Amino acid sequence: MKLATLRTPDGTRAVRLDGDVHVDLGHADLGELFAQPDWRAQAAAAAGPTYPVAGADFAPVVPNPSKVVCVGHNYTNHIKEMGRELPDYPTLFPKFAETLIGAGDAIVKPAETDALDWEVELAVVIGEQVRRADDQQAADAIAGFTVMNDISVRDWQFRTIEWTQGKIWEASTPVGPYVVTPDEVGGVRPALKVRTAVDGQVMQQDDTGTLLFDPVFLVKYISTVITLRPGDIIATGTPAGVGNARDPKVFLLPGQTVVTEIDGLGACTNQVVAG
Repeated sequence: MKLATLRTPDGTRAVRLDGDVHVDLGHADLGELFAQPDWRAQAAAAAGPTYPVAGADFAPVVPNPSKVVCVGHNYTNHIKEMGRELPDYPTLFPKFAETLIGAGDAIVKPAETDALDWEVELAVVIGEQVRRADDQQAADAIAGFTVMNDISVRDWQFRTIEWTQGKIWEASTPVGPYVVTPDEVGGVRPALKVRTAVDGQVMQQDDTGTLLFDPVFLVKYISTVITLRPGDIIATGTPAGVGNARDPKVFLLPGQTVVTEIDGLGACTNQVVAG
């Protein structure tokens, strides 16, 4: 199934893609849906009102997750371009719900930076509460996958050795358009092509099969630290090709369009506008 949260004249609605329409699932958003123990059956059986796919206004797939946990340094090529050693453990940092925007929303360039960078990421969406998961529990807890563009404000990110201030700018992070269930993408450890293009020029291209720490491992690892709840999001890291690692460095400018895409999941297509 491909599931989304749409903005409608009556508020946000959780929907299922069905041909050229989205079918209403009877919940305000996917976070509310995933909180239901039988959400898979509900989503498959729902036959509510429909909305055309054409012109759909996508909200973040989960507008208000209890947490967004991001992973740094998880593709070998990206680790090397940043001049770092392969890590023994995942590098984790948080985002917050206020950072998230829809798959087609504008990215507002903060006035405080000239170092706005792109990062395509496979994002894991949690579908059931889990703590200290084993392999099977971790796999079962994965509702599906979506696309995230982990927009980074590089000059603020590198002001200190801790990255968070460069990662949590409000309304900066596209996520969506769909949460795609594992059965549609080859399981809970999918090997999917990921890419970023800026004004049509490909900047990043890799395969999620080369992740150092795969989605199941990350659910196990993070759930050891903290309870993962339905609707929580794990961003699994970005491959080589970010603007900050180029010589000379290249960053996003108002008027440009950045597309972050993962095969089978769809794309976030976002215009950069001045703050």
